[in-house]
Amino acid sequence: MFELKYKTPVKWTEAVLADFDAFLCDHAAAEKKASGMAVSMLSHYPDRKNLVRAMTDLAIEELIHFKQVLKLMQAKDIQLANDEKDMYIKKIRAVFRNGKEVFFLDRLLVAAVIEARGHERFALVGDALPEGKEKDFYVSIAKSEEKHKNLFVELAYEYFDKAEVDQRLEEILTEEAAICESLPFRAALH
Repeated sequence: MFELKYKTPVKWTEAVLADFDAFLCDHAAAEKKASGMAVSMLSHYPDRKNLVRAMTDLAIEELIHFKQVLKLMQAKDIQLANDEKDMYIKKIRAVFRNGKEVFFLDRLLVAAVIEARGHERFALVGDALPEGKEKDFYVSIAKSEEKHKNLFVELAYEYFDKAEVDQRLEEILTEEAAICESLPFRAALH
């Protein structure tokens, strides 16, 4: 449906594999936050029937992903860590505009771009891991994230004019690429 403007370099994957335990902790936190974001969306827009249904399903799916990551962590005796501030999320949320409708559009499109970045990076992890449970999990998670990215754009098309959505998505993709270029590589999703 759309392509990211920044391609994550191999150095990011190398940073992840160098401290995979830390990556698992960060991934667990990201899934937990994604579930919370979906609940927040359905709570803020209860009059949007299709959005409520979609966000309910998404919240459950993201929480299942959290549980699956937690299972991988527990098999390695990795303790769940406190959530850390995610600079990528902080910076991308700065693109939100003021105004009820434009804020809603931006929330949908930023969510789409975040899911697209997750798709790209989980696929990189899946490709880099040796055969086994972890590889299978990350290949599966990448596919799931791709569906999520499309879901948010489809919702935007439902509630807003397609030309407006496409123009704003292009602006957010440009901002997101600059954010990615500005951040250091570490054993974290973002």
